[in-house]
Amino acid sequence: MSNKEKYDAAFMEAFQIEQADLNESLEYQSITQWDSVGHMGLMAMLEDEFDIMLEMDDIVDFGSYQSGIKTLEKYGVQF
Repeated sequence: MSNKEKYDAAFMEAFQIEQADLNESLEYQSITQWDSVGHMGLMAMLEDEFDIMLEMDDIVDFGSYQSGIKTLEKYGVQF
């Protein structure tokens, strides 16, 4: 499984959404599942999946599907 597939799978599992829902317009609170609790669940999944520890600033700034890719790239995750 590629890193992009792992990333997508984390979003789909955390928010119970379909692959078709993953796009540049998916942002924090743009769907009911992506609230503060859902956000922390997603962060935990991504940390586990990619064996990283996100800094608090990066967790706060992780505001969209697209910006999340850039955040993970800072931690050496290649897409």
